[in-house]
Amino acid sequence: MKMASVLTLAISYFRKKSFIFAAQFYSMEKLKSLCVYCGSNFNGDPVLKQAIVDLAKAMVSQEISLVYGGGSVGVMGVIADEVMVLGGTVTGVIPQFLMDKEVGHKGITQMIITENMHQRKQKMADLSDGFVILPGGFGTLEEFFEVLTWLQLGLHAKPIGVLNVGGFYDPLFAQMDVMVKHRFLKQTNRDLVINESDANILIEKMQCFSAAPDEVWFRDRNLT
Repeated sequence: MKMASVLTLAISYFRKKSFIFAAQFYSMEKLKSLCVYCGSNFNGDPVLKQAIVDLAKAMVSQEISLVYGGGSVGVMGVIADEVMVLGGTVTGVIPQFLMDKEVGHKGITQMIITENMHQRKQKMADLSDGFVILPGGFGTLEEFFEVLTWLQLGLHAKPIGVLNVGGFYDPLFAQMDVMVKHRFLKQTNRDLVINESDANILIEKMQCFSAAPDEVWFRDRNLT
């Protein structure tokens, strides 16, 4: 066996062992903070509003603080307001250019201002023990898939849960199944995402999360 091949296998082995250890560590630790990705618009749907209220209650009752994008508008503003009303802790992370547009929330526990969007996303991830995805648009999906990709690559071992209100994300999960069917995605990695419509069940499953993604892409680029 060539030295390069041996080195590649060794790196893969130790990366996976390190990831398993991290996953076990996180699964034993109680969630203290959750990053919630959601839309900067709110369509007024009462079902969605109730789901947000339920999520806020579940988080505050378990002393889980909210980390979010710092906005005062849309679903972002609703979840921040609900957590604050219930006596919870809210940390917003927002880039300076959005503060300049006066969309930053002025009534939360703490606001962290970053220079740009990249720093914002990294800071939100660093402050959080897990990630919850609520309905949203392009930005929400981009944030969701970024942390999901990081999980697949073993860059973190934090749980990712989708609060699938009214089947909002059903088409997205169907597309993931298509990716598995066509061998662009491993089923093991497809199963990394927790999909629930009930906030309490979602957080309960996230509290028990542990996973070791399949790193077949690292060993062999040809999935056939």
